[in-house]
Amino acid sequence: MRRDHFTATVQEAAEKPTLSLSYDGPVGELTSQLTDEQSALFAADEVDAAFRLQAPLDDSPTGVFSLTHRLTGEFLLEVNADTNELFSLVDAARDRADNDDSTRYRVRIEREGDGDISYDLDALFVYDSDGELLRKQSLIPSGVEL
Repeated sequence: MRRDHFTATVQEAAEKPTLSLSYDGPVGELTSQLTDEQSALFAADEVDAAFRLQAPLDDSPTGVFSLTHRLTGEFLLEVNADTNELFSLVDAARDRADNDDSTRYRVRIEREGDGDISYDLDALFVYDSDGELLRKQSLIPSGVEL
C-alpha cells in the first residue's frame, strides 16, 4: 500500500476529534492489511498510532501518520499528513480529555465498498525527524510508562 493512496483530514468538531483517512487504492489490499489470519478486523486495542515529522519542527514540516499492530510492530498503514492538522487533532483531544470516555480521538478509514473502519484510541506518539519522542505534542495516557 502506498502513502499516496490516502488523504488525511482532521475534524475537530466531530463527536470525537477525528482523523479521517480516505483511501482510493485497491480495496482488497487495505482490508488484508487490517485483518488477522481469520479475516477479522484488528480491534482498537491491537493497534498503535504514531506520527513522525519529516523535518525539524521549526520548519513546519509534514509528517507520516502510521498505524501498527501492537504485538508484532508490523506497519498496517502509513499516510502523509500535515503537521499543523495533526497537532490540532492532539489539541482537540486534550480539550475533551475530561469526558467519561477512556478514548480521546478516532481514526476513521474510509474505504470503497466495504464500509468505514473506525478505531477509538487514547494514545498518539509523536516523534521528531530524528526519532525522539516529543512528549508535549503526544497523547500519552496516564499510567503509561515510557
